[in-house]
Amino acid sequence: MLTLDKQQRKWNAIAKQFEKVIGKSGVVRRKEELLTYECDGLTSYRQKPALVVLPRTTEEVAALVKICHQNDVPWVARGAGTGLSGGALPIQDCVLIVTALMKRILDIDLENQRIVVQPGVINNWVTQAVSGAGFYYAPDPSSQIICSIGGNVAENSGGVHCLKYGVTTNHVLGLKLVIPDGSIVDVGGFVPEMPGYDLTGVFVGSEGTLGIATEITLRILKTPESICVLLADFTSIEAAGAAVADIISAGIIPAGMEMMDNLSINAVEDVVATGCYPRDAGAILLVEIDGLSVEVATNKKRIGELCKKNGARDITTASDPETRMKLWKGRKAAFAAAGHLSPDYFVQDGVIPRTQLVSVLKEIEALSEKYGYAIANVFHAGDGNLHPLILYDNSIEGALEKVEELGGEILRLCVKVGGSISGEHGIGADKKCYMPDMFTEADMETMQFLRQVFNPKGLANPGKLFPTPRTCGEAARAVPAKLFEGVEQF
Repeated sequence: MLTLDKQQRKWNAIAKQFEKVIGKSGVVRRKEELLTYECDGLTSYRQKPALVVLPRTTEEVAALVKICHQNDVPWVARGAGTGLSGGALPIQDCVLIVTALMKRILDIDLENQRIVVQPGVINNWVTQAVSGAGFYYAPDPSSQIICSIGGNVAENSGGVHCLKYGVTTNHVLGLKLVIPDGSIVDVGGFVPEMPGYDLTGVFVGSEGTLGIATEITLRILKTPESICVLLADFTSIEAAGAAVADIISAGIIPAGMEMMDNLSINAVEDVVATGCYPRDAGAILLVEIDGLSVEVATNKKRIGELCKKNGARDITTASDPETRMKLWKGRKAAFAAAGHLSPDYFVQDGVIPRTQLVSVLKEIEALSEKYGYAIANVFHAGDGNLHPLILYDNSIEGALEKVEELGGEILRLCVKVGGSISGEHGIGADKKCYMPDMFTEADMETMQFLRQVFNPKGLANPGKLFPTPRTCGEAARAVPAKLFEGVEQF
């Protein structure tokens, strides 16, 4: 055990090594400045890092990671800090490697429909860089104007358009990585299908536990000939859910299909005042269709008929960019608007089969009544990705613990009906204790084998993704202790 003086000398020495690599301005040491980085978008959990470093190149990242490796110092990668599962939450006495200054677009190849970016590039910048030439980047999390591509890769982020076009992993062709010993490796490439093990697929969604992506080759798509957005309002969320099932059953795959309940509708109208969302609706359904003009026209008519069949009161359509953006504005602002409903909210990210949508929403409503906390529902209806926002006041003693318990029940419900504990936010620190509810002992052990190959010292993002007996109590005790032999530091 290091004394306080020895520990301070240790960190001073490490900081000087970092400064030789990235200069004094790239190392954050002052206590008040470190507080900026004590949490990510999941603000319920906070921990100040020992040091923060701000590299600008792959070589600088590699040198910093190598210093951590040589000194057995744990480190956590962080992009824009918008994650909602505590994936970028520091641990005690760790180094936070922040990629926010790595924001260069390195190459644009329109002919081959690809773009190479650094991890600090903001999601929306990718589309802005190629839209003038008639291209766009499909994955579009609601936080796309502030979240970074590096974080999207770490969490395998989705978004409105993942129903038709897939999540981040479907759009990453190759990666330049710094792995936990400081080595630089390339995986994937410039073409969609590469021989050998799919290490690109392994890395995307690994939540910073296998290394840091410092250059990312993305697939870009040609802008569709025609795009139309429909907004249908219903008297009940069950009726909107039935419309979703009918649209998919009819063989129509919209670019995106989103649903919001009455609580969410009124929250966004209070904040962004779109004027498009009827405040008395039980639910609204936003459906975007794209493709050839004749295809869009046909599907627009069919979707309208199916919504009317299920009780839609009114249907608004928009084909021009300005009006389409206005219809989407409220949905994109839903999480921010929830902050005006209560002092705090706790968001979950479960996935269920579409056929279970109505029954699961009824059970969530029952859980809301049981625990006494209101829940606003916003979700990617087309692929069953739920985002229940549990409203509470963290200043009330014991409230967070009850809300976490309620959130856990929702996740277990999702698994029970054949779904998942996460669709796009990742596991991080928030959901790791529920991994044994979804995966068997053999599943978890296999994942740990993979993690140990890349991260044998357990220095890369410790304490995330997997439960440990020390941190997960009942959930961890449900997993045989041998699973954690030699990996306690994880």
